[in-house]
Amino acid sequence: MKPTQTRRITSEHTADAVSIWRDGGLVAFPTETVYGLGADATNDHAVARIYEAKGRPSFNPLIVHFAELDDVKEQVIWSDQAEVLAKAFWPGPLTMVLPLAEGSKMSKLVSAGLPSLAVRMPAHPVARALLRDFGGGIAAPSANRSGQISPTRSDHVLATLDGRIEAIVDGGACDEGLESTIIGLTDTPTILRPGTITRAQIEAVLGQPVAIREEAGAISAPGQLASHYAPNARMRLNATDWHDGETRLGFGDVDCDLNLSSTGDLTEAAANLFAHLHDLDAKGASVIAVSPIPDEGLGRAINDRLGRAAAPRPDDQV
Repeated sequence: MKPTQTRRITSEHTADAVSIWRDGGLVAFPTETVYGLGADATNDHAVARIYEAKGRPSFNPLIVHFAELDDVKEQVIWSDQAEVLAKAFWPGPLTMVLPLAEGSKMSKLVSAGLPSLAVRMPAHPVARALLRDFGGGIAAPSANRSGQISPTRSDHVLATLDGRIEAIVDGGACDEGLESTIIGLTDTPTILRPGTITRAQIEAVLGQPVAIREEAGAISAPGQLASHYAPNARMRLNATDWHDGETRLGFGDVDCDLNLSSTGDLTEAAANLFAHLHDLDAKGASVIAVSPIPDEGLGRAINDRLGRAAAPRPDDQV
């Protein structure tokens, strides 16, 4: 494969990216959350290449991105709850897991053998233009090697996927910097992965309580592996003091090497999280100590990502 080329956003290059998708290739592109690694969701070979490029376990399903709601409804069994959530939060950083429709054209590899499909409509203007021009579903997990830090800039994508994919559409830094909230709607509405849209916001829209997935449950959506979003460095969470030799990732008014938000703003912290982990990793940190993050609202999503980043890795010795 030729080395990956970074595509600047022009109408000509957008057409090139869409052409690569139609030919079964891989193109990374920006969303409001993180950069996604996209491929034609109906093309088995193209979807298999996503798993290959990322080194992703085959049992971890993918999110399919769409520009048009009518296209979503062709692939899943739509519901009144889905309609309410779509009107409130789409386009935007909410993924819904719904039962697959009979006759869905999605590759079986996308759902990893599950009878459901994770779907979303991103709000980023570049993503929407690409998806609209493509005219169908694009399977797109985060554009990084599996288990590593999610990318919020095009250079983050190149750091782990250069030479493994055909192109990157460079849309600058992602606004939110944290993956979408995933809600399962195949049974009782359940938060399968927290994100910038909070449980309280969803409950207010649905007018009913929403459950939260137990960590011990079977994988039912993307982003549920215990060890995920991990830097090369080991991590120590909820650090109220610093140990010798640690690199310090702070939150609030603390002395540190990098601060997620010196003012204690959770939105700013979410936007900075992956970029700061990338920066500390690039500096060769061996241990990253992280200040406590309030476990409420958006803080729950940040702590979810930090917990997975700090989890024991498959190659750890028992």
